[in-house]
This record gives sequence, C-alpha cells and structure tokens, in this order.
Amino acid sequence: MAKDTPKQNPEPISGLFRLLDGLASLVEKLYAESQAARWGLTLERLALALERSATKRFADAAPPRQKLEDYLAGLHLEDLALATACAAGCEAAWEHFFATYRQYLYSAAAAITRRPLGDAYACEFADSLYATLYGRETALGRVSLFHHFHGRSKLSTWLRAVLAQRYIDVLRQEKRLESLEDNDGFEKVLAPKHKTDWEPSDPRRARYLQLLAAALKQAIASLDPLDRTRLISYYLNDLTLAEIGKAMNEHEATVSRKLERVRLELKDRVIAILKSGCVAKDGPQAQSGAPRQPGLDDAQIQLCFEYATEAWSFDFSQLLEAIPPQPGASKWPPPDG
Repeated sequence: MAKDTPKQNPEPISGLFRLLDGLASLVEKLYAESQAARWGLTLERLALALERSATKRFADAAPPRQKLEDYLAGLHLEDLALATACAAGCEAAWEHFFATYRQYLYSAAAAITRRPLGDAYACEFADSLYATLYGRETALGRVSLFHHFHGRSKLSTWLRAVLAQRYIDVLRQEKRLESLEDNDGFEKVLAPKHKTDWEPSDPRRARYLQLLAAALKQAIASLDPLDRTRLISYYLNDLTLAEIGKAMNEHEATVSRKLERVRLELKDRVIAILKSGCVAKDGPQAQSGAPRQPGLDDAQIQLCFEYATEAWSFDFSQLLEAIPPQPGASKWPPPDG
C-alpha cells in the first residue's frame, strides 16, 4: 500500500557515501540480511543509515577496509532497518515497532521510574516517547529520534537508555528542592512543602495560575476537532488507545503518537498565548474593552509551569468538559452498531 512506503528525505546523495566507496557488494549483502525490503526501504536508504553509523563510529577518519567491514557486519541490521523505516515515516514499520516494543517500554519505564508494572505514570512516560521517535517533517527533511540509533547495540538496549536519559531530564526539570547548610556546614535539603516555613510565597502566583488555566482552555478550544475528539476520548471518556483506534479506524500506535503530538502542540499554543498577552478573560472584564495586557516573558512563563507543577494539576477532563463542542462536531464515542 502507498502509505507503507517511507518518504524519502530531500538529502543530497553525491559525496555522501565516502566510507562505503568500493563496498557495493557488502552493502547489498547487508541489505538482504536486514530485511529492509519488507518496509519498502531502498538500498540507498539503508546505505545512508550504514554510512551515518560508520561515520559516527570512526569520527570521519577513514578506517582500514577490513575494520570497516567487520564493524558493518557486526551491526544489529534488522533493528537498524526497522529504526530507519520508522524514521522515514513508514506506517507498517511503525505498527510493527509498536506491537513489538510497547510492553518492553512499559516494563523499562516502570523499572526506571521505580514504579510497579502497569503504573499509570510509568505507562504514560513510556508512551510519551513515541512522538519524538516518529518525528516530524521539516524544510530540511524528516527529523526523528531514530536517526540517533546506529545499530551498534540492540534497539531494546538503546530504547531503555533513551528512557533513562529522559527520566533524568525530567527529574532535573521538576526537582523542587532548596539546599541549605546546617550548623555543621553540611548540606540540608528541604522539600517544597516546607518552603513556606522560611520563604514568603510569590504574590504573583495566583495570577500566573489563572493565566495558565485560561491559556490552556483557549488552546484546547482552538484544536482541530479530531484532536479534541482524541483528548475527550482519552481524558474525559477514559477510552483505551485500542478503543479509540477502533472507533477512528486508526492503529493504537497511531492514536498514541497523535495524542502525544496534541499534548506537545497544546504546550506550544499555551506558550504562544501567554507571550502574546491575548489570554481571554471571563466575566465583566471580557466585555469592558480594556486594553490587552502585556505578554509574559520566558522567565514568567517558566514560573507559570513551575507553580502548576508544584500545586496545581492540569485536569484535562474538567477543561474539556467546560468547553462547548464546536458547531457540527459529532458526539463521541459513536453509538454501537
């Protein structure tokens, strides 16, 4: 089917395969071993992935021919072909990846976050990886996290490392601990809930949270109807990915990826609204014709998100329920029949 054919990046080919010059027969052999053809990958596409891998390994220095051949032959070729196909946007490859690695990612996320298997946070943390892996189209070609997989390790090993690094980043970003020194000069740590005992609260905090809630409501209201439907189905109606996929005629991997895309899009829209100063106001002030308030800067927006993380949860269900459906939008989920 046409949708299973990966899109070709508009990358120049001339001069690209410097390390693979003279290795045509080996590349053809590796192509066959990788089973790349089942994803619709061309020989040239896999050769590009091999070239990137070798370039990464040897840092642009031309290695002895035998050393290069041994390196290429030792790659996890099927994993490399699958990752390359997913990065190229091949739906068949993506669905295979989802079916093969979903439970593994859940288990890895649970272990990394030190939560029980099946824990909602661990599962959502694992699911959040899909959108970055799938990538997006840019003026310079498709950008995907899979481009950083070079086949030197098993794909499962690489995925676990990616999850671990992302969790470290989450901990660094969300850490809300203040360090003090005790009388002996040792560092003492206070949790956020103790912060009010010694530090006055920010008088702007309530306003920032109000602005953030209003911006999020506006952002949700401006979404494409199908994206709103996915959010309502998942957060308001508690449907599973499989149930949403069945109703929308999509694979659950596609539903998961699109949900993550919508979440990222929402964050971008919220930031844009806060920067513009166009946050809608409820009540009499909305009709007063008052001049638009100045937008928030990056530091203020960061404070909005920090305060929300500390003491205010984003309840998508309440926000979605409060926004009336757009004209012509159908009820969801559709009736059985």
